[in-house]
Amino acid sequence: MSIHDDVEALRRIPLFAKVEPSKLKLMAFASERASYHPGETLFSQGDLADAAYIILDGTADVMVNTPSGPLKVAEMGRDAFVGEIGILCDIPRTATIIAREPLTTLKITKELFFRMITDFPSIAIEVMRVLAQRLEHTTEQLRDAVADHK
Repeated sequence: MSIHDDVEALRRIPLFAKVEPSKLKLMAFASERASYHPGETLFSQGDLADAAYIILDGTADVMVNTPSGPLKVAEMGRDAFVGEIGILCDIPRTATIIAREPLTTLKITKELFFRMITDFPSIAIEVMRVLAQRLEHTTEQLRDAVADHK
């Protein structure tokens, strides 16, 4: 894969859609491409958050630890952006991400991500939108779970 392919992958992510190609090229160049086999872990709940990942190809399971063991809460596929909560909030990882099938990612370090947010406020707005949607989805799931237990 080339830098051009990585730039095209970044453009498909809503967060980066409005960023000019030259900046995306810089971001792609500064990012690290990584591959994972099925069952391999990208990061674990509780780990220090040092980077976010864009899934270029494949799918991964989002798992959280519960008193009764690991629980799958979501599945992420191509063009998904994972791991940003930990770097944005400067907190340990809130979930474990495990490759479900062969997975290719672009790893974006915390420093690079914050540099992009500083240079492009539109990215920050899009991050807020995505996080708000995730919060609404989680709240909906919690409501459903509570209703099921009544």
